[in-house]
Amino acid sequence: MSQSIQIRQMMQSDIETIYTGLALHDVSKPLKYIERCWEENQTQARVTHLVFYENDFAGWGHVVFKSHYPHFAENNIPEIQNFDIIPPFRKRGIGSALIEVLEEEAFSRSNSIGIGFGLYASYGTAQRLYVKRGYIPDGRGVMYNDLPVEPGSQVCIDDELVLYLIKSK
Repeated sequence: MSQSIQIRQMMQSDIETIYTGLALHDVSKPLKYIERCWEENQTQARVTHLVFYENDFAGWGHVVFKSHYPHFAENNIPEIQNFDIIPPFRKRGIGSALIEVLEEEAFSRSNSIGIGFGLYASYGTAQRLYVKRGYIPDGRGVMYNDLPVEPGSQVCIDDELVLYLIKSK
């Protein structure tokens, strides 16, 4: 990992840093959500890591040990969620460094990891990263709100339309 990139687990004092850092870009999250992430870190339902580039907050990512996606939940597959690298920090190896830490965290408890991504262009960078890192579709097709999209049905193309991938040790 580059000397310019630092990754560490979330602390309570990071809540405002995360909120402010994300709010300035297209990856903003509600303050209540960030606070809930901290609470879930305390109960070990989630592990959140922050990444800094030259001491500037550059993004964050989570491993959730009980996914809302039924297939992952039923099979005890941890899920990497909200893998967000702030746009000005992309294409510097920051995302690769962060996902490696998240994968190590997930593999410490399971032989498989799950991840999902949206199907429109703003997810393109993430889609390529996951495939390069060896993730493959879970074989259950496209999901909307974590439920299968039936052939011939119509769904909104938004953040709830997801393809889930899996990676094994």
